[in-house]
Formats: sequence, C-alpha cells, structure tokens
Amino acid sequence: MRRIEKRVRWTAAAIAVFAAASIYVTSLTPAKAVIISGPNVCTYYSDAKMKTAVGARGTGCCGSTISWGIVTAYKKCQAIYCTDQICPD
Repeated sequence: MRRIEKRVRWTAAAIAVFAAASIYVTSLTPAKAVIISGPNVCTYYSDAKMKTAVGARGTGCCGSTISWGIVTAYKKCQAIYCTDQICPD
C-alpha cells in the first residue's frame, strides 16, 4: 500500500514538472532568424562563357582572405563548407 502511494506521488510530481516546463517553453517568444555570413568566395571569369578564371575574392574557412587576380563583371559566388577544419588561435 505504501509503495503504491509513493509511486503515485512521484508520478504526480513528474507530471507537474513536465507541465510546468511545457508551459514555460510555450510562453517563450520565438527566436528571430540570424544570418551569419560564413566563408564564401566569388570567382571572376574573363567572359560570359565563364571558362577561364581570372580572379577570386572572399573569405576562407578560418577567416583568411582570398584575393588574387582581377575583378570582372562575370562572376560566380558560392559558400564554402568547412568540415574537420582546425583553425589556429
């Protein structure tokens, strides 16, 4: 008899904690989307056919600057996805 009362109390307490946590979470304001610019690079080409790269500008995985060649009107930009990258301090 005593064991059943103890289990009922623990179950009631667990339900109360779960209900309180649920109410708290649902009362929070929705988070605003934050856009964090990551590493990306734009490659510049000599003409509209985009076959011969003549330059590049952007940011590398560890924040390094990518800058070589010349800038033209013909470019393709893309995000760089850095996996297993260990950056120096």
